[in-house]
Amino acid sequence: MSRYIGSVCKQCRREREKMFLKGERCTTKCTLEKKRGKNLPGQHGVSRSKMSEYSVRLREKQKARRVYGLNEEQFRHYFARAERMKGLTGENLLKLLETRLDNVVYRLGIATSRKLARQIVTHGHVRVNDRKVDLPSYQLKAGDKITLKEAAKENIQVKRSTERPGNLPSWLSFDKSNMTGTVAGIPMPDEFAFPIRSQLIVELYSK
Repeated sequence: MSRYIGSVCKQCRREREKMFLKGERCTTKCTLEKKRGKNLPGQHGVSRSKMSEYSVRLREKQKARRVYGLNEEQFRHYFARAERMKGLTGENLLKLLETRLDNVVYRLGIATSRKLARQIVTHGHVRVNDRKVDLPSYQLKAGDKITLKEAAKENIQVKRSTERPGNLPSWLSFDKSNMTGTVAGIPMPDEFAFPIRSQLIVELYSK
């Protein structure tokens, strides 16, 4: 499956919203805070005509895909799973995305961005319940414990990440002394990592 390897700053400009795709570097080097960042990507930008209902829904879906680093096929797979679950499809979708292993590694503060978290996982540095897991999409559940290999604990980038002050959502806990994270519960809508109007995504795929 192909993955976007271009400028992530262009993605934020396209959505006209700061999505923190580069982690902490986004706070000081964001093009949206500069004059040229106000325009959409392209030589002269794109006209700001009023968006249709379809465009609004599409942009919300694209934003969600970019925040969690998924391609269209992967995203549709998650949506299909969310539809089969009990409850609201939109909330189910975001719960599934939030409990991906790479996202949890990021939200625990082990990595400064989801991209770095994905690399840490794929390189085999993460263990779930004392078993090595190198699949970023691995679905975590309440009670799961996430630890790092000893070598990874000494990684400079990981050390810098865990030393940063940060607010953990209530469904996660992290012991910095031994760098162990725990999924304490199920993520609730007000604790999702990024404000995404999931109902618009449901409406888009329902058409």
